[in-house]
Amino acid sequence: AGFFIAARFRHEAAAAWLALCSLFFYGYWDVHYVPLLLLSVTVNYHIGKQISDHIEKQLARRAKMWLVIGLVFDLGLLAHYKYTNFFLDNWAALTDSHISFPDIILPLGISFFTFTQIAYLADCHKGIVKERNPAHYLLFITYFPHLIAGPILHHKQMMPQFAHAKTYRISQENIAVGLTIFAIGMFKKMAIADPLAEFVTPVFAVSKHPGLLSTKEAWLGALAYCLQLYFDFSGYSDMAIGLSRLFGIKLPLNFNSPYKSTSIIDFWRRWHMTLSQFLRDYLYITLGGNRKGKTRRHINLLLTMLLGGLWHGAGWTFIIWGGLHGIYLTINHVFREFFPPLSNNKTVAARIRAVTGWSLTTLGVIFAFVVFRAASVHDALVVVQAMTGTLIATADETVIPILEHADDGWNYVLLAGLVALLAPNTQEIMNKFSPTSDTVDSHTRWQWRPHPALAVIGGLALALSIVNIGQVSEFLYFQF
Repeated sequence: AGFFIAARFRHEAAAAWLALCSLFFYGYWDVHYVPLLLLSVTVNYHIGKQISDHIEKQLARRAKMWLVIGLVFDLGLLAHYKYTNFFLDNWAALTDSHISFPDIILPLGISFFTFTQIAYLADCHKGIVKERNPAHYLLFITYFPHLIAGPILHHKQMMPQFAHAKTYRISQENIAVGLTIFAIGMFKKMAIADPLAEFVTPVFAVSKHPGLLSTKEAWLGALAYCLQLYFDFSGYSDMAIGLSRLFGIKLPLNFNSPYKSTSIIDFWRRWHMTLSQFLRDYLYITLGGNRKGKTRRHINLLLTMLLGGLWHGAGWTFIIWGGLHGIYLTINHVFREFFPPLSNNKTVAARIRAVTGWSLTTLGVIFAFVVFRAASVHDALVVVQAMTGTLIATADETVIPILEHADDGWNYVLLAGLVALLAPNTQEIMNKFSPTSDTVDSHTRWQWRPHPALAVIGGLALALSIVNIGQVSEFLYFQF
């Protein structure tokens, strides 16, 4: 309301108001980290300005110097808050020494607003963007729908939209579309993701197991986590897209039915899409991409995924998860060199290949996510061994059920799996109203349109989610 009221007087005032509201939103979690966010924004704004000025003056070396300074600042800040304890703990374990250092609390969203600003500085260096208005830059970084867990934005994707006069006028279509997308995302989180947590947490609490983990329960926990993570994070992304649409701003798509992928290459084009694009554009291509031969391409791919894993968290499980996906992608690329995709995807051979590819991709993703979810490498190995039936019991160990309602868990997993595999996604359902800045082909008959019945369904979904809001867990990607 404040945004649209302020816009009646001046568009600049509306943008500044939204930036201040975003800072309040961030500070509501812990006001002590607002100065850190403002420091990061201020430093990057001035560095970006220096880069743009030197690019305009064709002083490439000075522009590159400022880019390096910005990268050192951003990565140093991220390393301090996210990785200091990890490196100190590993150094202490390696040298058998004790290092006294207070635990550092990870500031909310630091990975996302840091990567957003790194992309901005790189784009300034390429001469793609420049921002002279500090209030606009503050809004770009702190814009509350994406601030906490993405999508990772580019300046050229979002800020030009704030230059349009129609953005500052209330639109019935934007409100209807935005609230509907928000309701779908919140329902994903509350009604699908959160009930699955009951069957995930006990399975991965390996150190607390009273007995040996059974194969059936290990598979239930692994499958439940894969679906919980997807509906939790895609639900958040939908909520961010819906909230942003209320202001007339379209965010990029972050998920596109990744569990329908028939290859691991396809999976990474559909899963956490803005991160995949960031890693490709600013890391993989910077390392040389595929320009220096096949061997170097595979090495660059593996390094990119290892660093992508480390971005998710300070732990060996995340590094191994990234490494596994790097290996998967390398194998996939090598396979395609010898067996290129078939030109006609309606033949029997193409369908067999698609089913086989989907099966192998899904299995690979499941086992990698077990490592991703586990508290330690040891715990991950225990769950994997249980899943493969190779967990050997000692003399005093027996298989003791740890899940009280395992049958309900399988029903939940089956239902959530069918939704992920067969149902159209939010983008496809809302396709006629261009819900995001990206476009996808939609062939589903389940197309949303303004209609009283659909309004009631959306309202009920939203009301049900709000009623249960005190009983749910936090969003999973907040910790990354």
